[in-house]
Amino acid sequence: MALHSTENQNNQRLSYKFLAPKFWPMWLGIALIATIAKFPFRIALKMGAILGWFSLKFSHRRRNICNVNLKLCFPELSKKSLNALMRATFRENGIGIIEAAIAWTSGINNFTGHVEVEGLDFLEAAQNEGNGVLLVGAHYSTLEMGGALLARYTDLDVTYRKHKNLLFDQFMRNSRHKHYINVIEREDVRKIARSLRNGNTVWFAPDQDYGKAHSVFAPFFGIEAATIKTTARFARLNNSPTLIFSHHRKKDNSGYILKISQKLLTYPSDDEYANALQINQHLEARIREFPDQYLWLHRRFKTQRTSESGALYNTTARNTQIIS
Repeated sequence: MALHSTENQNNQRLSYKFLAPKFWPMWLGIALIATIAKFPFRIALKMGAILGWFSLKFSHRRRNICNVNLKLCFPELSKKSLNALMRATFRENGIGIIEAAIAWTSGINNFTGHVEVEGLDFLEAAQNEGNGVLLVGAHYSTLEMGGALLARYTDLDVTYRKHKNLLFDQFMRNSRHKHYINVIEREDVRKIARSLRNGNTVWFAPDQDYGKAHSVFAPFFGIEAATIKTTARFARLNNSPTLIFSHHRKKDNSGYILKISQKLLTYPSDDEYANALQINQHLEARIREFPDQYLWLHRRFKTQRTSESGALYNTTARNTQIIS
């Protein structure tokens, strides 16, 4: 009883802390997206597209990052096509913010009749093996909506990266607990191991750059990318089958497509490079299906073998027009 009392007191102190003026802008932002999430779906999407447009026009740093990523990953595209893809990317990421707000605050009951799930039988077969399942995904703009929708069909644990803003971090974790059995910080290997050993399905997205220390370099869209070795490590913890999960909004906004692959028969191997390459190839194939719905706004190629961190993105962001 004393332990629970202490935890409640700590949570209460944390709540009072969020009343400080420095948290007011975040409260305002949460209130804004929560309000928009109550709008009719198509109107909410249009509001999200407007958010994306503002980000394109005024977030010079993100525009520069997106510019670099698209030029690296789609060298075959013309300047006109790259421009169109950049605009679509920002629009989709703006919509993704509203989709997250819908998943977190409004619920998803209205979407259950507008979801196509491919490969659910593959997931069920993997779960029946009894060793837990590692469900590998990527940072698509539909991240929150896609995960929440899949959680209607099967129990899921989800990993996440702690946010620097304490208020947003608590809001995000509390909101995700509505859909997932466990919400696990991605560096908490013990909890992830326990989850897999308990036979749970753990959703994990390894497509961001976490530096050289725990990574191997493998091609991603033809570019060497620092790819974390943790994915294979998790799969080995309990000999858990690994499947690929992707989620996208249909182009006509009529619903969502959730796709789950068969288990990867040759994963993981003893070759860390081969493991990283296999995951990158699977994720790249899914991203190419809806390239504008991927989070090109993060520095995927920040770490390189021979250059300082972030060198690829060191052009002056404010001077980046659309595609230079």
